[in-house]
Amino acid sequence: MRNTFFCAAFAACAATSAHADMATVAKDHAPIGVMGDHMHKAGEVMFSYRFMRMEMEGSRIGADKVTPEEIATTVPNRFFGAPMQPPTLRVVPLEMTMDMHMLGAMYGVTDWLTVMAMGMLVDTGMDHITFQGPAGTTVLGDFRTETFGFGDTKITALAHLFDFEQGGAEHALHLNAGVSIPTGSTTETDQILTPTGATPSPRLPYPMQLGSGTWDFGPGFTYNGRTERFSWGAQYLATIRAGDNNQGYALGDVHQATGWMQYGPAPWIAFSGRIAWRTQDAIDGIDPMIVAPVQTANPDFHGGDRVDVGVGVNLAGQRGAVRGHRLAVEFLIPVHQDLNGPQLETDWTLTIGWQKAL
Repeated sequence: MRNTFFCAAFAACAATSAHADMATVAKDHAPIGVMGDHMHKAGEVMFSYRFMRMEMEGSRIGADKVTPEEIATTVPNRFFGAPMQPPTLRVVPLEMTMDMHMLGAMYGVTDWLTVMAMGMLVDTGMDHITFQGPAGTTVLGDFRTETFGFGDTKITALAHLFDFEQGGAEHALHLNAGVSIPTGSTTETDQILTPTGATPSPRLPYPMQLGSGTWDFGPGFTYNGRTERFSWGAQYLATIRAGDNNQGYALGDVHQATGWMQYGPAPWIAFSGRIAWRTQDAIDGIDPMIVAPVQTANPDFHGGDRVDVGVGVNLAGQRGAVRGHRLAVEFLIPVHQDLNGPQLETDWTLTIGWQKAL
């Protein structure tokens, strides 16, 4: 119903001329889940807001699904031998939700250089089940941990490399060069339920922390192509950690590549399909304050490979009050996951966004 309303509103204001302002042609923007996809001319400004929700449920070891009972009885506890630490994992996460609110701005310094800044609020929740005692599958209870706050801040420069026309299509390539500033907390705590029935509030495992704690570099490249009705693109981005954080660890380096195709039947609307590949290393080092018989506390049980496919729609205002505004939505689901597990698997990711160019 909501999407129907947006489509009707934008259709009412859509221009019928083929000579619509290129800045507001829907197909000239990548799907909303792609960051740093386009550049701006000197003096142009664009503001954006994105909401992203990711839901995860159930665990995998490699590509194989495993039950909480299997994890609790067969997966060794890295911390066994320390006080109150059983031989196997006795606390198992069942599902996790992550909501991210991302505010961004882009500015064209020159026709060949655009700078982009993005800050975010992160809201994360994870549900767990606790098995009683050091062995067996008797359930003691369940609990939920939550964190909320500012995440890391990203600054990126987009530098034009070249563009050309061939075969009736326009092609362009630019460099992505970013840095992530560690503004997100890595010391979040919350109450848990231990296998002995205690309810302390220790430092939470790595997925529940709000930031990386490290200065991270983000090199990459983005290619865009387009014709009158179609556009397409590809992007490679990396996240390279610059040493350990103050807690003694670094999240794994990330490499990701994506490609997309869009069809714009009219300047105000475009439909997209996308495939995305992502690989991440396990955590390097360990936080000595994160000690628990749960998979998320083991630095080796992080990272892995994932391939997502998704569909989306872009809506771009052409005139009147909505001119220069863009609304977009994209939905991704995994088609392949090979995780350094046991680790929660991703079920789906939804991104909704608004952009306004000045």
